[in-house]
Amino acid sequence: MSLSSSPGLAYRLQQAMTFILALPPAYLGSVVLLVSAAALRPNLLSPFLLLLILRQAAPLGFAAIGQSLVMRCRSLDLSSGGVIAVVSYLLTSGVMPLPWPIALPLCILFGALVGAFNGFLIVRVRASAVIVTLAVSMILSGTVIALSQFHAVGDAPEILRSMGRARVAGVPLVPLLWIATLVPLALWLRRSAFGRVLDAVGANPRAAGLSGLPHLRVVFVAHVASGAMSALSGLMLLGFVGVGNVKLGADLALNALAASILGGINFGSGRGGMLGPAVAAFMLVFLFNFLTSLGLGEPGKLMLQGTLIGAAALAYCLRHKDSAH
Repeated sequence: MSLSSSPGLAYRLQQAMTFILALPPAYLGSVVLLVSAAALRPNLLSPFLLLLILRQAAPLGFAAIGQSLVMRCRSLDLSSGGVIAVVSYLLTSGVMPLPWPIALPLCILFGALVGAFNGFLIVRVRASAVIVTLAVSMILSGTVIALSQFHAVGDAPEILRSMGRARVAGVPLVPLLWIATLVPLALWLRRSAFGRVLDAVGANPRAAGLSGLPHLRVVFVAHVASGAMSALSGLMLLGFVGVGNVKLGADLALNALAASILGGINFGSGRGGMLGPAVAAFMLVFLFNFLTSLGLGEPGKLMLQGTLIGAAALAYCLRHKDSAH
């Protein structure tokens, strides 16, 4: 009986290993990280600190939503830092003396307009997404630094600070808003025509165009959504920090890129869906807190972050080398 059952057990183990290896790197990485924290820094696993880390991860989670959308249609958005810098400046410098019900939607609209500008240059002019979005981020950040000499940044609006402190049944409000955005969007992408076209464009843009699918429109809409998500990320980050800063969110674009890759989103592939980047966003923020508790400085964090991105990209290429080629 043991001889006959042994091949079946081996097959099931092989299937289980195949399933685990096919998961986005963020899932296994989160498990390893939590186990390491339990052994070395168990206080990080307290419910209070876990909820705090989840709140810290929410701004990155919003930015990762937009980044994953553009990556699924083989594009890229590196303008998040510039958008967040402008949003922070507009809301904290006094140059936009408007009530918050008007000011906050205007900031989101600004992010969408930046995304529309990026999308227009990428789709119509056929400019490089990397060059366009990076240039836009640098222009926006430089403009904010120049204007801050005349109108210095100050405190965030009270509504954002209250939102950053608010809790619902003991759970911070900001992560709940993140989840409330993430879940409907994930379901909509899974069931809507836009989601199917997005996957078709990511799989083969040329074939999608020849099939009559609105592939260029999908890329444009993805960039508009990414810009809006960057502005939302800036609002959440500003509420968490509580004070404006001309360099607020400067590293968020690269972190969102890392979260997307670790969450299983690669250029033209949305294998990780919307959940993968969300798990990766939490993993990265937890990792940074874990490394800080171990006394590792900023250079070490950057080196480890780059190593994680490179390892995830290498693992994806090795796993899909035939299709990638």
